[in-house]
Amino acid sequence: MKNFKQLFFLILLVSFGFSGISQNSSLTDLTKQLDNISKKKDSIEVLIEKAKLDDVIFRIHKNGLPDLDPQDTLICHSAMCMVFSSKYRLAKWVAHIITSDVVSGRISRTNNFRMDPKVPYSGNDSDYFSTSLGADNKIKYKGFGYDRGHLAPSADFRWSAAALSESYYYSNMTPQTPEFNREKWAEIEGFLRSYIYNNPGTSLYVVTGPVLRDSLPVIAQGARHLPIPEYHYKIAVDLENKIGIAFLVPQRLLIYPIESYAVSIDSIEKVTKINYFASLSADDEGKIESIFDFKKWVPEKLKNNVAPMLSNEMPKNAYNTAESSQFIDYPKEVEICGTVVSAHKSAKGNVFINLDKGFPNQVFSITIWAKDVLNFDYQPELFFMNKRICVTGKITEYNGTPSMYLSNQKKIKVID
Repeated sequence: MKNFKQLFFLILLVSFGFSGISQNSSLTDLTKQLDNISKKKDSIEVLIEKAKLDDVIFRIHKNGLPDLDPQDTLICHSAMCMVFSSKYRLAKWVAHIITSDVVSGRISRTNNFRMDPKVPYSGNDSDYFSTSLGADNKIKYKGFGYDRGHLAPSADFRWSAAALSESYYYSNMTPQTPEFNREKWAEIEGFLRSYIYNNPGTSLYVVTGPVLRDSLPVIAQGARHLPIPEYHYKIAVDLENKIGIAFLVPQRLLIYPIESYAVSIDSIEKVTKINYFASLSADDEGKIESIFDFKKWVPEKLKNNVAPMLSNEMPKNAYNTAESSQFIDYPKEVEICGTVVSAHKSAKGNVFINLDKGFPNQVFSITIWAKDVLNFDYQPELFFMNKRICVTGKITEYNGTPSMYLSNQKKIKVID
């Protein structure tokens, strides 16, 4: 299915050949012929999209499905497959593929949330909000505090109107808090799409789901009292390069970068008791599911980035870079620890150091002005590179990033 464009242009050329275009054709004839070609083009594009959707479903069945329990019923739509749990009234998991077409796709989100015709008990609006008629005869909406959060995100299907529309089926939704759905969860979704942007021609096989168990809290105001998952997971596999990664993400306000929630696929299997990518050979399963290397999933310029330090890796009463923003403009000095991933000296002699994440995604920056560099008996931009350090001082904000200005080397200590 890699030659859709070539096929399309070949058919167009054939169409031109039979249309009888000549230099003697009248303007009216040429206009009619152009209109005919346009109609043929639209018709061929429909066939191409249908062929792509058929190819996606074929590949999901061949390589992307978890093992099915005896009570599971596999449900497939145009570009995604799922198992729905009637017990929990949520999807057990949803499988789809992020293809290279996502790069050029231009279909916009529809917000056409609706019941899944293949899963009539999949839910509806009343699970997430209530409506009433106001005095002005306008419908008023009262939300229950949860987003209708996608499992397979609509943006992954921006190349197909049919597939994108079906992503709004309630069977593909779980109750998600706004701070979860719109922040780190969305960042993980964008991270996987970025992998496709940075690796042209690649596809990612993705399985997403909630961690379901008895006694989960529920949306009490909703019609069916949907359970509120405490964790969601997302698994991605690049079969061509034989690498896999998973994210196990708690549903709460998250301050740590997404790599802090990255885990092996095997660890998700232990939590959910589901065998994902059941078609993998034993050799590939060992390579793909048992380990993960986050650096293989990011562009070269970001490979030096690291996760924030854990509390047991830092001195007592110290904080990591993810926690630093809470101390912006705090009147007292605090100690912040992290790994030096980038540092340089400007033409004016000022030294700039970034902890954990480099420019332009820096999360904590250190500045040593040229006049203060004299207070260091070493070159800080060289000495600290790739070292884990702790710095003490007051935190300010510069262009949205927590920052600290240091005047002497007594304010910095190397911890390993």
